Amino acid sequence: MTVRVVVAEDQAAVRAGLVLILGSAPDIEVVGEAGDGERAVELARELRPDLVLMDVQMPRLDGVSATRRVVAEGLADVLVLTTFDLDEYVFGALRAGAAGFLLKNAEARELIEAVRTVARGEGLIAPAVTRRLIAEFAAPSAPASPTPSEVRGDPAVLDALTPREREVLAALAAGLSNAETAVRLDMAEATVKTHVSKVLGKLGLRSRAQAAVLARELGVR
Repeated sequence: MTVRVVVAEDQAAVRAGLVLILGSAPDIEVVGEAGDGERAVELARELRPDLVLMDVQMPRLDGVSATRRVVAEGLADVLVLTTFDLDEYVFGALRAGAAGFLLKNAEARELIEAVRTVARGEGLIAPAVTRRLIAEFAAPSAPASPTPSEVRGDPAVLDALTPREREVLAALAAGLSNAETAVRLDMAEATVKTHVSKVLGKLGLRSRAQAAVLARELGVR
């Protein structure tokens, strides 16, 4: 099955590189390129790709706002490209429902695998990004940190989960895929998918990425 991707990146040279890398994978097809957020949303509406690879800092419409529109309209999953120096854009993208976060300096094979992972509906956060996110969440004085209502960081929210759902949430925090979670918890992969959907619904979250960050913030293991 071919994963259809729209690449949104304002720097032409970088965009060309991303397109070249993704195009080298036999199961990935770049169906559109956007140099700004507005165009990214337009292409998502027009082409209905499986995934939008979204840079966060772009002209006309930033990547966070573009992600919010794409996710809200159910047009595609969004994999956000970010630098190692996390800023408020990353938190905004997380709240907007981005399915994954990847560092811009990721190797070609990591980019290709990230696209495949997100396209499977499993979500992804680069380990370095996760560490920085948790560090920011743990610092109440940090101006870029989401508010408690946005993060839903009250441990009481976990009371809504069944013991099995907590185990699935712990697997998300560990960055496990559905297949890996199925092995870890000795259940069918389809059952894992069902539990993930229930966990997101009960916690009021839009993506596995949000669930992973919340779980780590609350110390779920």
